[in-house]
Order: sequence, then structure tokens, then C-alpha cells
Amino acid sequence: MWRRGRESFGHLRRFSTAVRRRSEDEGDWLYASEWWGSTNDDGKTILRSTSAKGNGVVSVVAHPSSRPNRMHWQKMERWLQQRCEEVHPGYGNEGNLRVLGYQWRVLRFNDVTRQSTAKVMLTYRENKPEHVYLMQQPHCLAVPYVKSMLSAGLSAISSCNFDIISTLQGKKNMNILCIGHGGGSLPLFLASKIQGAIVHVVEIDPLVISASIRAMGFPAFSLMTQSGHRPSAKPDIINEVMWKGTHERICLHETDAEEFITNNTNLYDMIFVDAYDGDDVFPHKLWDPDSPFLKSLKTQLHPKHGTVVVNLHSDVDVRNHDGSTPSEFEQVLPMGKYVSQVCRAYKDVLLGTGSCGEKRGSGIAFTVAVPWTCNTSLVACRGFDRDNQYINRDLVLNTLISKSLELEHVMDLPFSCLEYIKGGLILVD
Repeated sequence: MWRRGRESFGHLRRFSTAVRRRSEDEGDWLYASEWWGSTNDDGKTILRSTSAKGNGVVSVVAHPSSRPNRMHWQKMERWLQQRCEEVHPGYGNEGNLRVLGYQWRVLRFNDVTRQSTAKVMLTYRENKPEHVYLMQQPHCLAVPYVKSMLSAGLSAISSCNFDIISTLQGKKNMNILCIGHGGGSLPLFLASKIQGAIVHVVEIDPLVISASIRAMGFPAFSLMTQSGHRPSAKPDIINEVMWKGTHERICLHETDAEEFITNNTNLYDMIFVDAYDGDDVFPHKLWDPDSPFLKSLKTQLHPKHGTVVVNLHSDVDVRNHDGSTPSEFEQVLPMGKYVSQVCRAYKDVLLGTGSCGEKRGSGIAFTVAVPWTCNTSLVACRGFDRDNQYINRDLVLNTLISKSLELEHVMDLPFSCLEYIKGGLILVD
């Protein structure tokens, strides 16, 4: 979940971070005008229902996407046909899969809050055009704060002598936990780009899970039962065609985050937390330093390189001189006034205390401002530059920049990690 900043969609400054030529970023913020909606074009409502878990009215709205254009559809159709032959030889004889088009699908809470956005490919089989299949495009990240969380978090863990190359190639596992699901773009990106990623996703609202699968093209085979197993031993053919090699490494759990984390003993390399509710509030129990959630999170974070990334609504633009939130903004930004407390809680519980310039041994915590939106990414990382006894902002920033450039290259990212790191980096004291 995010809040849009004051910047317009046009005239966005670009930073050149590498010599290599990137593929087109179909999730570039320049395209946000296609799915943000207006009074003249609010899109087509695909799903709408009332949540029983505090998220109010949950809906999915579709908007047409201009990318990729029709000249590129045949390439995807050839890929689908090749996958059919690989996964189920002879299946293509029943009629080739054709691309019907591409859409933005926006998950909304209470018709106002845009919880998440994903690009979806719509396909159909030639002999059964009445059946339309959805496939979320994992390479396309439409929302800046998701790119920020990924850029800052992966750059941080790569700075801890973590072998990111082996995990990208699938030679080494990387255990990841995502608290909060939304449309599923974050876990799907991780599982698609990192071949060694084993991604557990926790979402309390069954309606959100249903919306992501039925209306946003998230792989259905990833859903787990309450007993921790998959409902079926094998996915259907169309899901196997679209997601074989990826959906087996995603485990989507319908449960409360605190209950999940206190009842398992997994050790995670990375944990992503993005858990705002329908009222745009980050639940107190997920940042209370005395809560079972944070205490359990501490024991399940890898001691040498464990990294936690939290999406927060930024309050830097609305604070008084004494750091308090003006009363007129308390209802507009119900979470904003707690950002500094959240940062302190995660740092103290997960890393222990210690301030800038002092000897440390358990890692660092820092925040980065998200471009174009009023969000902040908090990163708490164990083992950051463990051989250095002292830390300062320049050392952290320079290390992150170096690692981000490496990641852009080895992961073949369509966006610049540097663009989501260099803005407003602050060490958490």
C-alpha cells in the first residue's frame, strides 16, 4: 500500500547507472496514468466484495495497458506454445494459446486506497475462446515502493557476504517470508527472478487471496491448506504451462502473521513486511517491541545476514518542528506519526541497540525515501560489513550503490536499483 507524492507523472528525471542497455520497464511510473484512474475513467470492476477481516470493500479494477504492443504478442504466443510442448506434449493439438491482450489490475480497499497493482496477460485457447486465462507478469513492478523494498533489501543482504549469485542460479536456497500479500507482485517477482528462492507468503484475508488468484493472475497452485499442504498434488495443465518451475517455490498461507511466525521454526534469509489494513493502518502488534511477533521474528532471522524490509508511509513532509504530527493530518495519515517508533522497534529488537559511530556487531538499520510516493522503506540487516567496527552513512550508501549496480546486471533488471537507494538514506539511531 502506498500514497502518491506531489510529483506529476511527466517530466521524471532519469539516472544512468550502467552502460548496459536495459529492456523496457513496463512498470515505469510514466505508465501510472494508465491505471491510476480519474473521474472520467475509473476502469472496469472485475471483482467486488466486503472483507470480514477489516479491509472494508475489496475490489479489483481493470485498465487497458499500452505495453507490450501487438507486434510483441506473437513472441509470447510462441513461448506459450513451447511451454505447452515441454509441459504436456500434444496439448497444443487441442488449440494454440493466443494473447487476448494486457491489462492493469488494481486491488483497492474501500474504493479509494490502491493496495497493489499488477500487469496481467489475458490468453485463450483457439478452440475454446470463451475461456480466458490470466497470467500476472512477474517482471513488471508498477508501484515504486515495491521496487524500493527489493532494491534496498537485496543490496543490503548482498553486502553481508551472502552468495546472491548461487541463489539466482538455483544452486543455493534463499528462504524468504512475505508478511502481507496484496496482489502478489512482490513474492512472484522474487520466485521468478531468484531460482533458489523459497517464498512463504502470509495473508490474513481470504478475500485478498481470492482476488489475487481469480482477478490478478497469481498462480493458484501456490495456495496452501491450513494443515500446510497444497490442496492438490498436481496443478492443472494451464497453470503448469504458465508457472512450472515457479509456483512450486511459493507457499501462500491464509493466516494471521503473528500466529504464523510464533508457530513455526523456519530460519529466513529475508523478510518483507507490507501489512497495512483497509483503514491504512499498520497493526500495532507488528511493531510493538514487546509483542510476540517481533520477538519470534528475531529468532527466525538468519544470525549472519538476515535482512528485514518494511514498507512504511512516510511522515517527513507533515511533521512539526518537534517531530510530532499536526492534528489536521492525524486522520489523513493515521500511520505517519508512528514511523520513527516502528524504525526504533525493529532496530532494537532485531539488531540490538547502538548508535552511529559506535562499535557494533549485529548489523544496521536504515531508511530510504521512495521516489514519487509518500513511502519509506525500512531495512534492518544483520552482518552488514561485519569486518568494519564502525559505521557511517557514507560507508553504507557507497556499499549499497556498489551492490545495487551489480544486482542490476546479474538479475537483468529493467529498472535502476540505484534510483531507489540514493534518495534520502538515513541511518536509524
